[in-house]
Amino acid sequence: MWSRIETRALVDLNTLSACKIQAGLGTRFIGRTVVYRAEVGSTNDEARRAARAGAPEGTLVIADYQNQGRGRLDRGWVAPPGSGLLMSLVFRPELSAHQVQRLTMLCGLAVADAIERQTGLEAGLKWPNDVVIAGSKVCGILSEIEFEGPKVSFAVVGIGINVNLDPVLLPADLRLTATSLSREVGAEVARLPLLQALLQRIEERYSTIGLAHSLHREWAARLVTLGKAVTVSGTMPALEGMAENVNVDGALLVRLADGTLEKVL
Repeated sequence: MWSRIETRALVDLNTLSACKIQAGLGTRFIGRTVVYRAEVGSTNDEARRAARAGAPEGTLVIADYQNQGRGRLDRGWVAPPGSGLLMSLVFRPELSAHQVQRLTMLCGLAVADAIERQTGLEAGLKWPNDVVIAGSKVCGILSEIEFEGPKVSFAVVGIGINVNLDPVLLPADLRLTATSLSREVGAEVARLPLLQALLQRIEERYSTIGLAHSLHREWAARLVTLGKAVTVSGTMPALEGMAENVNVDGALLVRLADGTLEKVL
C-alpha cells in the first residue's frame, strides 16, 4: 500500500498547469508558450485560433477535458477529465503540402519514445496516425494544415494519449481496440513527466525533419501495419491488399491482388 506522501506525489505529478509544465522543461521552443485549459471543445481548434493570431512555433495547447474532441475522419475522441494527455502543438514548418505528414511521423515516434522511457512498455505505430501497445490503440494523432496561398502557413498536430483511462468507461465499440498506459502497467502513470519527455523528444526530432530518409526508415521500422492484409476505406472503391511499405513522406504502398502497387495518402 502506498504511503500518503507517495500518493500526494503522484497526484502532484498528475496535475497540470502552464507553470508546472514549463518548470521542468528543457526545450528551447516546444512548450515554451503554454495555453492550459481545464476544458475546451477541441485543443486543435484552440491551437488553430492561436496560430492565426500569431502564436509562436512550438505553442502548446493542453486541456484536461475535450467536450468536442475528434480524431481522424471526424471520429469522436472520448476521454474522462484528467485521464489522458490531450494536447495540440503549433508548427510553422518549411515544408510543402505533401510533406506535412512528416509531422505526424515524427510526433508518433516521439510518443513511442516517451512511453517507452517513462513506462518500459514497447510501443508500435499503426498507419497512418496511431500509437499502439500489444495491438491496442493508446494514442491518436491528428494533423491539420492551413495555407497562405500555395505555402503552408502553419500546421497543428493534436495528440491524445490514454494515460490513466479505464477502457471500461469507453463506448462499447472501442473497448476491444483501445487501451491505456495504466492498464498495461498495472498502476497509475504520472502525466507530467510523460508530457515533458514527449515535448523534449518532439523538439529533438523536429530539428531533423528535413532528413526525410532517416525519419522514414525509423518510422517504417516501428509500423505494425507493414506485411499485413489491409482494407483502406475512404477510397472509391475501398482498396484491399498487402501493406508492403511506406514512401518517404508517409504514404502507404499497398500491393493489390492484381499485382498493382497503389499509393494511399
